[in-house]
Amino acid sequence: MRMVCVLLKGPAGGPRLTALPSLIHDLLWAHALPADGLEHVRTRQLPHGLDVVLFLKASTDEAAIRSAEVLLERVREPFARHGLTGGIAR
Repeated sequence: MRMVCVLLKGPAGGPRLTALPSLIHDLLWAHALPADGLEHVRTRQLPHGLDVVLFLKASTDEAAIRSAEVLLERVREPFARHGLTGGIAR
């Protein structure tokens, strides 16, 4: 299992939504496909945004990053509808 860290930010000056970590978790699982290898999602809200850790079944770090990129592209529009932007923390 490999970990990929993602940083998401909400709209500038927007309210801090306590339900947001659960929403992100649900959106990721709703859009994940078996080929993504998603095994677990950890989400927490911090002052600078949301830290999300994707735990992926992958043979290499590079393969995990590719899978995470594909999954994040799939949820880009749903995230945007909630004012979220961001991507893999490198």
